[in-house]
Amino acid sequence: MTYFPDIYMKNLTFLFLTILLVFAYSCKKDNNNPAPPPAQKTTAEMGRDTLYEVMQELYLWYKEMPQVKKDDYSDPYKLLEAMRYKPTDRWSFVADYKEYHAEFQGNFVGHGFRLGLDNGGKVRIAMIYNNSPLYAQGVRRGWIVKTINNYNMAQIFASNDGAAYNTAIGPSTAGVTNNFVFTKPDGQDVTISSTKAAFNTNSVLTYDTLHLKTGVTGHLVLEGFIDPTQQELETAFTFFKANNIKDLILDLRYNPGGYVNTAQNLASYIGGNKLAGKPMATVQHNDKLTQYNSTMPFKTTNFSLELPRLVVITSRGTASASEFVINGLRPHINVVMVGDTTYGKPVGFYAIDALQTYTFAPMAFKIVNSLGQGDYYYGMPPNKLVIDDITHDFSDRQEADLKEAIHYLETGAFTARKSSEAMIKNGPQFSEKPEWMKNMVIDGLPPRSK
Repeated sequence: MTYFPDIYMKNLTFLFLTILLVFAYSCKKDNNNPAPPPAQKTTAEMGRDTLYEVMQELYLWYKEMPQVKKDDYSDPYKLLEAMRYKPTDRWSFVADYKEYHAEFQGNFVGHGFRLGLDNGGKVRIAMIYNNSPLYAQGVRRGWIVKTINNYNMAQIFASNDGAAYNTAIGPSTAGVTNNFVFTKPDGQDVTISSTKAAFNTNSVLTYDTLHLKTGVTGHLVLEGFIDPTQQELETAFTFFKANNIKDLILDLRYNPGGYVNTAQNLASYIGGNKLAGKPMATVQHNDKLTQYNSTMPFKTTNFSLELPRLVVITSRGTASASEFVINGLRPHINVVMVGDTTYGKPVGFYAIDALQTYTFAPMAFKIVNSLGQGDYYYGMPPNKLVIDDITHDFSDRQEADLKEAIHYLETGAFTARKSSEAMIKNGPQFSEKPEWMKNMVIDGLPPRSK
């Protein structure tokens, strides 16, 4: 989506006409000494100038941002870092245009996994896409990764050394081959050579049903809100409706966010048509753009479940649009969280494409629920603290988070607190996705000044 706001087009037209008039006047006054033409700006300089104007108009914290001279910075990346209101804003970014759109379209290059350190000091597959080259070779969540290209993974993760990990795994380029030594669940070591490839990711990692004492329960593991997500959710919820589920366990532990409208649809499926038309959330802009503040209602849908309660599995990786689902449903149904405190990001952006080179994402709005709640900058704490159990696959009933969620649904209470719970700390994890994916984006043009 290429964005060039009307106000900028008007300004550019005015500037162009002004230059023509000045040039014509100068020629009449002194035809022998015409003014030299202005120097051509580079793409980086034009991108920088556009970003500067966008920040002045759209940025949520425009009053607090540092005042800078844009010409002191050579490109929009450096300018944004200078203008960003650092005490609060950890998220505004400039991305490569092609990379940004590829990520949201589900186009991926790599092995397609997330690795993490378990409590026993072993590195394991925490998540893997269905179309990953390694998935095709049988690798699943919970497998131990001993070495990659002879680099000891346990040592790298124990020291949380991202640079060493990047050296071991190599660039995200199709054709790069890595040699892995895995330990399978049966204890057998296996060596697998895998070549990074381009493929389409799946955001629904798994969906199934659990037959509990309380009835049939749906189980959905959702990894993001990107372009393919909507169709994947429709498939999953068609299955849930056909199986007449009574409860839902929604696993968002690795969900960094994405499109708000898709998250709104998910919440509408869960809450059901009894909530249709009721306010789910309010989008709030800076004081220049209050006329564009709007209420997001629950939608009428063909996938209505009308569930009275929801158990959500969360982690520090549960961010932005996934937090929006939790916060938006809380005033309307009983939402229980199992796992770890969420990431803490109640703000989002409009994707602004410039020059088919950059995508600008300055934080432009905050979202609160129907009770006005939305200041969870430090995350939302769980009702029950449970470690991210990467030693088991998502649907394994011995997986700690799923096991706790099942216990709550069947008994209405959590398991007894153990003294060791106070010491629970999830180990570091490394993903092949960019950090800026922890975000919340409203699809469509941003508001314009009049």
